[in-house]
Amino acid sequence: MESSSSSIAANSLYYWNYFNLFLLRPILAISFALFFILLGWFLAWKLVLVHVPLIQEIFGMRKKPVIPKPPLRRRFSRFYKGINATNSASDW
Repeated sequence: MESSSSSIAANSLYYWNYFNLFLLRPILAISFALFFILLGWFLAWKLVLVHVPLIQEIFGMRKKPVIPKPPLRRRFSRFYKGINATNSASDW
């Protein structure tokens, strides 16, 4: 009786090893690799690809509206405008 129950246990362990080797491990390995590929794609999409104009055009994404720059936005433009105003006033 003992040998019969031990052979059944050994047989089930034998099938479990083959199930683990040929089915479970490849499925886990493929899912692990796909997880990292998808994680990399998601990070690249969020951090880089969203800002590429070609990608925005292909996927019909909304571009950021272009805000026109004011004519006098910096110190240099004010300085040179003041010089031009002084030169035009001295020409009279």
